[in-house]
Amino acid sequence: MDAQSRGRADEVDPADQWVLNPETGTYELRLTPSGTQSNSGPKRSSAEPAAGRTPGQSGRAGRREVPSQRNRRGGASPAGETPDAQGRRKRKPKATRKKKALLWTGGVMGVVLVAGAGGTYWLYQHFNNNLNTVDVGDAGSKSSVPDGAFNILVIGTDKRTGKGNEGYGDAGSEGHADTNILFHVSADRTNATAMSIPRDMVTDIPACPTKQQDGTTKTIPGTKNARFNTSLGQEGRDPGCTMRTVKQLTGLNVDHFMMADFNAVKQLSTAVGGVKVCLTKAVDDPKSHLKLPAGQSIVKGEQALAFVRTRHSFGNESDLDRIKQQQQFIGSMIRQMKSDDTLGSPTKMYGLADAATKALTVDSGIGSIKKLTDLAQVIGKIDAKNITFATLPVIDNPAEGKKHITVVPDPAKAEALFAMMRADTSLTEVKKKEADAKSSAAAEEAARLDGARAKASEVRVTVLNGGAVAGSAGEMVTWLQNQKGVLKSSNGSNAPQKVPATVLVYAPNQADQARKLADLLGLSGAALKPGTKDAVGKEPMVLTLGPDFKQAGTPVAAPAKAPEGIQKVEADKSVCAK
Repeated sequence: MDAQSRGRADEVDPADQWVLNPETGTYELRLTPSGTQSNSGPKRSSAEPAAGRTPGQSGRAGRREVPSQRNRRGGASPAGETPDAQGRRKRKPKATRKKKALLWTGGVMGVVLVAGAGGTYWLYQHFNNNLNTVDVGDAGSKSSVPDGAFNILVIGTDKRTGKGNEGYGDAGSEGHADTNILFHVSADRTNATAMSIPRDMVTDIPACPTKQQDGTTKTIPGTKNARFNTSLGQEGRDPGCTMRTVKQLTGLNVDHFMMADFNAVKQLSTAVGGVKVCLTKAVDDPKSHLKLPAGQSIVKGEQALAFVRTRHSFGNESDLDRIKQQQQFIGSMIRQMKSDDTLGSPTKMYGLADAATKALTVDSGIGSIKKLTDLAQVIGKIDAKNITFATLPVIDNPAEGKKHITVVPDPAKAEALFAMMRADTSLTEVKKKEADAKSSAAAEEAARLDGARAKASEVRVTVLNGGAVAGSAGEMVTWLQNQKGVLKSSNGSNAPQKVPATVLVYAPNQADQARKLADLLGLSGAALKPGTKDAVGKEPMVLTLGPDFKQAGTPVAAPAKAPEGIQKVEADKSVCAK
């Protein structure tokens, strides 16, 4: 907030809410807005320094000098104010409620980043010390807000930590990846997809290098056909192992993780004053201790935790139905956090920031309040209506016959959803972007490529394997030569590094070849990456096959819409648990 806003009852600078208590020597939250005082109003005790000042700083003991309250006729007008014909200054228009909300949501704690301002610096240090961090090595990104689309893995662990949690989770367990949401933020920052990953889904967990307390690195061996939730805590696995498992499963790079335990639900729901939930029937569950009437209720603390943990009160009592309740809860909490009731309350904002930082464990890439706030500024601006909760499509595990204990990814629907996320395709209608298989950048590139095409016999391409099944590069070259007449194609074996999705890199003077190859392979605009320098002589294009490549002849392009029947709901929708 600027200096012009200070001193008004409805626009109090958050930094001025913190005052040094001379008796304790610490800064304390003052809930009475200082802006309600006037120059002639009640005077502060001479023992109490002005807000934002430490003892020893100069300033009048009995009153605060507020720039916007100085009203000297003929004097210079503050920025943004102009004098009228009589010399009186016109007051700058008040900030709208929406604008004030944006100032607050510059990361839940934007104000704490103004270092050097007495109590504000204390807040920065306080929140910074709350955070727990884990070094996940190259599993994550070093940048707090990576360029383009990015992904955050939110992990809810069932580790028994915190007062009152002894009766939850597995006794003695290091905690499992019990609740998992891959939060995909679009490149244009207008929308997000929050995909829940079932904990009882069977998948392969890759080998995982983990940092030890003595600074050494220990590699945990991979496991075939294991439950997803064992990717964390078991056999010494850290959150980086869960990130690697998600990347292997989806083909999406996971840039950061945020992990929380049972206390996060209790503390965050309390900090926002409770979360609205809806039930189609009354519930009295002796196992989770959830007891609520039919209709709408407000839950917080232990009751909120019971709501997200219960699995015997709704649907078919499976973890898949519990995911729906958790998505309902998180969506409602997002709406509550963005509400005027929360954004307009300094006490709630402080409580929310304090609870969040105490409850969170994050990777070192976002392991400070500054980095976490940079990330929150981006996420906080996404409209709730453009945040879609979806569940990874699964089927009963065929290996178990009729037992139906675990599940596996639906071979068709799961890959279609992964392909949409890799192509940065929104699951909702977004005003700034068509809900189709191309991102804005990809659409522009596709339009630019709408021109002449080379003959198949003129296409020169080297094929690399960057994450597809072994032998895919050779299979593709054989298919191109024998089926499509691309005789100038060659097998380059394995790529220097894996790619999240198939990509064709070409020079500007190879655009006609790229168009032709894209047509033959069914590549979307998102898979076409032009270089900046023209190719020299017989230099070939480079096609790198990613995990989205299944077999030669099968189009690689992402679908234009979500698969039929997948479970999804927008964050701005209130849905009742059944």
